[in-house]
Amino acid sequence: MPRQVDHEGRRRLIAEAVCRLADESGLEGVTLRDVAARAQVSMGAVQRCFRTKDEMLVFALGYVGERIGERVRARLVRSPAQSAGTALGHAATEISLLREEHRAEARVWLAFVAQAAVSAPLAGMLKANYAALQESFTQLMAEAADDAGRSGALDPQREARALLALADGLTTHVLIGHLTPHQAQDVLHAHLDGLWTHSG
Repeated sequence: MPRQVDHEGRRRLIAEAVCRLADESGLEGVTLRDVAARAQVSMGAVQRCFRTKDEMLVFALGYVGERIGERVRARLVRSPAQSAGTALGHAATEISLLREEHRAEARVWLAFVAQAAVSAPLAGMLKANYAALQESFTQLMAEAADDAGRSGALDPQREARALLALADGLTTHVLIGHLTPHQAQDVLHAHLDGLWTHSG
């Protein structure tokens, strides 16, 4: 049993090294050798944990997604009495990675997204992440529309897709400096407010 725990711990250590390298220079130049050096483990240790570079990157992407997911859940649990609309706003803000302390995570996430355009295994992992988020957003959207008396006027799944795409796009706009975090937050809140107040 201790060996299994150590193996999982080492995989996470390696994933953190991948993330630090991706933050510095994207994923294009990430090699098993660089990762081993950054994680302070041998090349053999990396290869025992991951058979291929793709397998290592997929695990690292899952690790980042898990961290973001945990924060989203923590925001929702912190105030269980909040409305579905407020919960949706919190969740969308969290996955947009707008805050300064999440800037490195945003750079890593976008490095993975760029690589997923040419990597089927990474694209598969991203699609699974987005599908899970969309499902959560759809549920919250349906509840919030019901609370606002707009359940017949909104298509929860379509609006969930739009919100997810908006949140994702805002990550990029803030990261490259086109929008400030405050401006992006304003866009997000205005979009959500509009859902509950627009007629028809």
